[in-house]
Amino acid sequence: MKKPILLIMAAGMGSRFGGPKQIEPIDEHDHVILDFSVFDAIRAGFEKVVLIIKKEMEQDFEERVGKRIRPHVQLEYAFQSLDKLPEGYAIPEGRIKPWGTAHAILCAKDHLDAPFAVLNADDFYGADAYKKIYNFLSAKHTESEYAMVGYQLGNTLSDFGSVARGVCEIGADGKLVTLTERLKIEKRDGAAAFTEDDGATYTPLALDTLVSMNLFGLQRSVLDEFEARFPAFLDENLPKNPMKCEYLLPRVLDTLMREGKISIEVLETSARWHGITNRPDLPILKEAIRKMKDEGQYPDELWK
Repeated sequence: MKKPILLIMAAGMGSRFGGPKQIEPIDEHDHVILDFSVFDAIRAGFEKVVLIIKKEMEQDFEERVGKRIRPHVQLEYAFQSLDKLPEGYAIPEGRIKPWGTAHAILCAKDHLDAPFAVLNADDFYGADAYKKIYNFLSAKHTESEYAMVGYQLGNTLSDFGSVARGVCEIGADGKLVTLTERLKIEKRDGAAAFTEDDGATYTPLALDTLVSMNLFGLQRSVLDEFEARFPAFLDENLPKNPMKCEYLLPRVLDTLMREGKISIEVLETSARWHGITNRPDLPILKEAIRKMKDEGQYPDELWK
């Protein structure tokens, strides 16, 4: 059995952050979140990393990240581009937005010859999450057995407004039953609540509610499903939303799960998630990194 691969999605535009947040330094040594992601992945056992980027950003990524981590892990680039479409389809005039996370994974298909974990480049997931997903992918599973790392909601909330999270319903067997997207979850009175009417009413959520942060463990079978379902997605969505429709990983997985084609085991982690969705999140992340270094969780210079 081949060792699991780590697939990191870094082709997003980062518009809310105001720039390429995937290569924004988060400590005094110019480390970026990707440095910590790969460092944690290597400690968990991963030996190959595939980075999905835009072709025009290859030089920046190699200069800022690639040359540092390449001596420590097998690193490959895959390129997400708008023109990677099924035969007979064309890019809508004026479209610049990528086709979404399921399409990004399809663009890396030729690099994936083993079970793989997939995650976002601009999310800090914590060392425990990498251990949990690596151990799952290293064990013997069928092509229909997938996994997802589940975070306690309280460990993923922002101090700067609402967040969107996939709220998990889990069966007695530890498998995901439903994944419900809540678009506006906020800290409220020492707890959490979501609103669906712009704040007119709120529904409480327990802080230990498990949510998805888009860290999945997948089998190669998912690639054939993504490829087979992409034309139908385009047929349905291009006429309605040609500029912004996205072929998204969680939605395709949810469909496969509802059809009974896959199961998704939820791997609960106590790790705290950090992100830089908005510019004010950056100093919070930097402070958290410094504290983890002071506690000995990371060396001061990761690759020295």
